[in-house]
Amino acid sequence: MNTAGVGIIGCGNISSSYLSLAPMFKSLDIRAVADLNMDAARERAAEYSVRADTVEDLLVADDIDIIINLTVPAAHFEVTKQILNAGKHAYSEKPFVLTVAEGEELGRLANEKGLRVASAPDTFMGGSHQLARAVLDEGLVGEIVSGTCHVMSHGMEAWHPNPDFFFQSGGGPVLDLGPYYVSNLVQLIGPVKAVTAMASTSFATRTIGDGPREGETIPVDTPTNIHAVMEFHNGALITLGASWDVWSHRHENMELYGSNGSLFVPDPNFFAGSVSVAGEDGEVVAVAPRDHPFSVINSEDNNEIPRANYRGAGLADMAAAIREGREHRCSLELATHVVEVLTAILQSAETRAWIEITTSCTRPEAVTPAQASELLITGSE
Repeated sequence: MNTAGVGIIGCGNISSSYLSLAPMFKSLDIRAVADLNMDAARERAAEYSVRADTVEDLLVADDIDIIINLTVPAAHFEVTKQILNAGKHAYSEKPFVLTVAEGEELGRLANEKGLRVASAPDTFMGGSHQLARAVLDEGLVGEIVSGTCHVMSHGMEAWHPNPDFFFQSGGGPVLDLGPYYVSNLVQLIGPVKAVTAMASTSFATRTIGDGPREGETIPVDTPTNIHAVMEFHNGALITLGASWDVWSHRHENMELYGSNGSLFVPDPNFFAGSVSVAGEDGEVVAVAPRDHPFSVINSEDNNEIPRANYRGAGLADMAAAIREGREHRCSLELATHVVEVLTAILQSAETRAWIEITTSCTRPEAVTPAQASELLITGSE
């Protein structure tokens, strides 16, 4: 399988990112899209010159090796199960599943059928996060003993035309944005041992601020203001603040404090950004970039901010790993562990108790500049 035939189930906003970025990767060829709403599938297919299938037809299509699951979080488990039962490899958007039991069931099914399962986020493969990884692996700040990370805003309702699922069970800032932060922490310092947390819901409703439903009020059925502490197996204690009840703040995205220095990591929601360190003298200095292909600016976000966007890197890595007979980085084990950490945070907040984490995983392999280049079509990096 030099080039994997790829299909997509779910033609919402996120599908355009995969469809527009997949051509950068040499191992991927998106051939078809499907959705329960065939009008949405046909519209997306016409936009990107691919085939529009029904979900049933896509599952049995002979030219499809991997299917990307871009349905809403509550449907991720059942749809990924359908993909595996159809004999296809599966790549899911985050959160991969909503319970550990679901993740373990998919793991057993994949093993029985000799198939791979992977899950976003893949932003930890970005050049800046791999630079932060190198700083730690080279011992430049010593052993990480503590840290903080914050992902705070006033939610998605101001810009998303259909933000309902963000505020329902399976959504909220921990399950929606937490995967970026916890996945990056695991690739930097290893798996989580235990968590504790408190949470609240500050606003009972939200008002949609954009699109055809502008002005419509939607209910909030999940915590939107969460503060947690994670204990890692290496002994580090990391604070996570995740909130959609904040208009403005001055917290850094991620700071890790080592035995002889500090590491400042950019937003794990993106592939690139500035990495800085401070030694025992406390002076903060930027770490020189190392020309990583997944740090190269190639797009602008909705606010016209230049970004390095390589969404699909994890999918391309899985396709290459299948061909090469090695482990892929955005693994089912990593995704299941991250889901347990995030759901345990919510459980801890509800029960006001420490929660011991039962799953574990190995740190994903680092992504060297040469390895990133191997995933890209020449000229894309």
